[in-house]
Amino acid sequence: MYLTKHQTAAGPRWAVDGYLLPATFSLSLLMELPNSAVAKFLQSIAVGEKTAAPLVAPIEATQEVWACGVTYLRSRDARKEESSVKDVYQKVYEAERPEIFFKANGWRVVGHGMPIRIRADSAWNVPEPEMTLVVNAHGEIIGYCAGNDVSSRDIEGENPLYLPQAKVYNGSCALGPGIQLCAAAELHSLSIAMQISREVDDVRGVAMDAAVGKASSSFIFSGETSTTQMKRKPEELVRYLYQELSFPNGAFVLTGTGIVPGSDFSLQSGDVVQITVGEMTLENVVA
Repeated sequence: MYLTKHQTAAGPRWAVDGYLLPATFSLSLLMELPNSAVAKFLQSIAVGEKTAAPLVAPIEATQEVWACGVTYLRSRDARKEESSVKDVYQKVYEAERPEIFFKANGWRVVGHGMPIRIRADSAWNVPEPEMTLVVNAHGEIIGYCAGNDVSSRDIEGENPLYLPQAKVYNGSCALGPGIQLCAAAELHSLSIAMQISREVDDVRGVAMDAAVGKASSSFIFSGETSTTQMKRKPEELVRYLYQELSFPNGAFVLTGTGIVPGSDFSLQSGDVVQITVGEMTLENVVA
């Protein structure tokens, strides 16, 4: 089953497999149920007409987004590369306790087709494609979506304690396009891919002494990985997050990235970022 959230003329509405759910339905309500009851509950409530209304982020203001770092070897290497305190990230990668940090309130999250941002005070900004867990109030994984943990690598690299400024700002978290409900076991071999395109000027000579610039879209970065490359299991990350925190309305958990562009790459305004997790593709333009 596939949950999506849409902006209709009457306001935001949730849908399952493309059909609108009652206006009274909320994700927070679903998050109160045990995972074993989710599918039956959705099947039991009346569905309305099929919708083509624009998508919005599949989250509500009552949910929080948390993120996990250094869960892939590639992420460890990238963090060591950018930082002047390199051994910190080796210790995090090898430690029993994972790195977990707050990323966004639900109302700050942008969805599919909405703009993401890069910080004006940063010169090295990257997208981070991540499988994002959807976790109910009982600490059970009920599904997943694609996520983009947009980050300022130069700010984070300057000092590990600057991580909140590098990770948490307006337009730094995108989720979507919807929520694929599934069993936790289905998450262990999901493919993850990212492509970034940019408009470039295709310059051709005209009459020997003039030139015409024609804007065209060109892929400037692509990469892929799999959740099989994660050092930690999704259930482990959720267990540590929920160990001393309660989430009565559920939570979203970004699980870390195994795709990191090189040090010569930085996002620019106008770039288009496509992140595919499983069969879902989240696309955002950099504002």
